[in-house]
Formats: sequence, C-alpha cells, structure tokens
Amino acid sequence: METVIILVFVFGYLAITLEHNLKIDKLIPALVMMAISWALISLGLDSFPHWFDSANHNLLENFGSMVHEEKLHLMEETLLHHLGKTAEILVFLLGAMTIVEIIDYFDGFSTIKNFVKTKKKIKILWIFSILGFVLSAIIDNLTATIVLISILQKIVKDRNMRLWYAGLIIIAANAGGAWSPIGDVTTTMLWIAKKVTTSHLFVYLFLPAVVCMALPTVIASFMPIFKGNLDTEEEVDDLPKNKFSSTMLYLGLGAIVFVPIFKSITHLPPYVGMMLSLGVVAIFAEMYSSSKFTISDPNASEEDSHGSHSPVHASLSKIELPSILFFLGILMAVAALESLGILFEFATTLQDHMPMLGTEIHYAYEEKGVSDLVILMLGVASAVIDNVPLVAASLGMFSEPIDNELWHFVAYSAGTGGSMLIIGSAAGVVAMGMEKIDFFWYLKKISWLALIGFLAGAATFMFTRTIIS
Repeated sequence: METVIILVFVFGYLAITLEHNLKIDKLIPALVMMAISWALISLGLDSFPHWFDSANHNLLENFGSMVHEEKLHLMEETLLHHLGKTAEILVFLLGAMTIVEIIDYFDGFSTIKNFVKTKKKIKILWIFSILGFVLSAIIDNLTATIVLISILQKIVKDRNMRLWYAGLIIIAANAGGAWSPIGDVTTTMLWIAKKVTTSHLFVYLFLPAVVCMALPTVIASFMPIFKGNLDTEEEVDDLPKNKFSSTMLYLGLGAIVFVPIFKSITHLPPYVGMMLSLGVVAIFAEMYSSSKFTISDPNASEEDSHGSHSPVHASLSKIELPSILFFLGILMAVAALESLGILFEFATTLQDHMPMLGTEIHYAYEEKGVSDLVILMLGVASAVIDNVPLVAASLGMFSEPIDNELWHFVAYSAGTGGSMLIIGSAAGVVAMGMEKIDFFWYLKKISWLALIGFLAGAATFMFTRTIIS
C-alpha cells in the first residue's frame, strides 16, 4: 500500500509540473492526490508497519501491536494535527495577502514605486534582490514575495522581464528567510523546537545567506536580459491616486512587521498576530474609504455603493484562492507521506549510505554518522518535496543540543534549497500564482542560478563554522 501511495504522489506531482501541457489547474491534482493518499491510508491502516508521531517527531514503536480502533483514532488525531499546522500557514497567508490587497486598494505601492527613480534594469535587479533579502527576514519570505511582486507589477510592464525579476526575488527571499527565526517556516520550526537561538542563527547563517542571494544576482547582472533600460510608458500615474496611499502603505507594512513582535511577546502562533494586524489595518481602511474619492454610478443602489466603498470586501475578492487550495493539497499530501514514516526512512537511508565530506575536519555531529552531504541532499529534496516535513523528520532523526552546527546547516539547506524549483518553497508557489510562472520556464532560466547560490552559500557555511567553532 505504501508503494501505491508513493505512486499517487509521484503522478500528482507530475500533473502539477505539467499544468500548462495538461491544461488543468495545479490545485486539482494537489487536492486529488491529498484526498486519495489519506483514503488509502485509512483503507490499509492495519497493513502499515510504522507510524510517524509528528508531535514528538519520532516513529511509534508499538504501532503494529495496536488494535484497529486505536490506529483509527491515531490517524484521526494525526490528520487533525496536520490540518491545524497547515491551517496556521493558510490563515497567515490569507491575512498577509489581504493586507497587501488593502494597500493596493489605496494605491499604496505607488509610493514605493516612486522611490525607484532609475530605469536601469541592473539597478532595479539589485534593489529588489536586497529588498527581498531584508524584508523576508522581517516579515517572512512568503509575505516579502507578495509585497515585492505587487510592487514589481506596478513598475515593470513587460511580463517576460517581470518573470526574470520574480525568479531572482524568490532566491533572495528564501535566502533572507534562512537566517531569521521568523523568516521561513522551517527556521521557525527549529526555533520553536529550541534547536537554534536567534543570535547563533544570525552568526552562523547571515554570511552564507548573503552569498546565496548575491552570487546569482551578480551572475544575472551580466545577462543580456538585464542590459539597458526598462521600456517606459506614459508617466500619467506617477503620483498616487489616493491621498491615503502613503499612510496605508506604512500602516500595512508596519502591521506585518508587528506580527513577529506580537509572537515574541505573547508566544502565540504568527497567524494570531496577523489577524490582529489585519483587523487594525481594516479599521483604518474602512475609516479612510469614506473619504476616498471614487467614480461611481450616481444611480447605483445603496448596497452597491457600500460595496464599492468597502476596501476589505474588495480586497478579499482579489485573494488568489486557487493558490490557497493548492497549498492545502500539497501540504496535506506530503503529510500523508510523513505520517507513514516514508520521509523519515528516506532521510535515514541517506544518512546510512552517503559518504562523509571533509574528513580532515571532524564535527561533533559527524561522530554520530551524519554527513554534510546528507544535509545538502535534504536541501535538494526540499525543492521537490515540501521542506516542512523534511525538517520535521530531521527533528526526529537527530538529538544534538541547541545551537549545534547541524541544526544551522539544516536551517540553511531547507530554507534555501527550495529555490531550485518554483514549487519548492512557499515564496515560489505564491510567485507562481501571482505571475502565472511556468514550471519549466523557471527550471530552464532560474534553477541553475539558485543551485549555484545554494552550493556557494553551503561552502561559505562550511568555512565560517570552522572559525566560529
């Protein structure tokens, strides 16, 4: 039965990558393979030898001796656990996307757009790469990607050019998220699990993350596509269309920045702070909307008139729900593989068969038999399979103390490795939805740049840890 479930995932994954060829929206195979995977688990529950306890990150030793009712109860608890963790991400995403849409409702991004005075493609590339790197560390790589691509859509009219910028933004955002405890969901997992601390995460990973972002940007700077100036159109909309645009921009971004502060104070999940921030932004948006000048039909009904003046309603109607459902499907499908211990066994197999790297230097975690190559392979795997369950599996595999080098290398590899495929990270999935980026276009144009950055950053980490240790 495990083989059948793996095949369902493989075929579902292929259908996602061949979305444009099959002319089927990627959310459909994601949802179907999620439902079928869990249905097969339920039907063959008594035939599985292992079960992965996601809460404690280890395999249950007595799963085979349980009676059917106990196994069924455990499956229901596990499913609810994964749904809850997935819902945290989705609710957080909905809140961030709504705030961004509210800012856009007031034409807030025109404020940042007007800060970018240059028309040189290379300068714009570096501006967005640096912004992606910094913002992702503050407001997480997912939200940073949403914000920057929204700004990009206001500045760059040529879609082909925008795709290139979006690809480099994904690399920069994932690199920036790796060295911050709130920058990426995987680093947040390690932080919450008390495997890393904020100070050591910065010391170990800041320089590797900079290299991971900067090297692909440097290489891209020499490409013909980034030579010359952007084609400009009429400048009639350079000025903000709304008098509250700057206010709502700073309020919205400030509200998003407040989320990690709220989390550190209350120790509540990030989505709680995001909902509070959304509520505050929505209050001001509703207040300002009554003063917002809109061209409306004087003969429209009162209900229609109210709808046209409601920024929250308008913003929610623009949310990319297909991307949300796709995210739900893919995360829950991977959770099925994790629950059966398949990911755990995969990581253990890598650990047992991969050779040691850097044998001239021995680290504490290498004494247990963990190779640098295993962690690098985890980064490569995170581009194909979601990095969240892979990090969860690593939490169950290793027992090293807090701030051990292993955990920081896991944080780097899982955080930046996803850039190598468009669906390998939350930032990539969102960018894919916002700009309709083709999987194979990204594979041909951007993946090799992401690979170079990933390997260069890993080499930098291996060098810097010898100095720090």
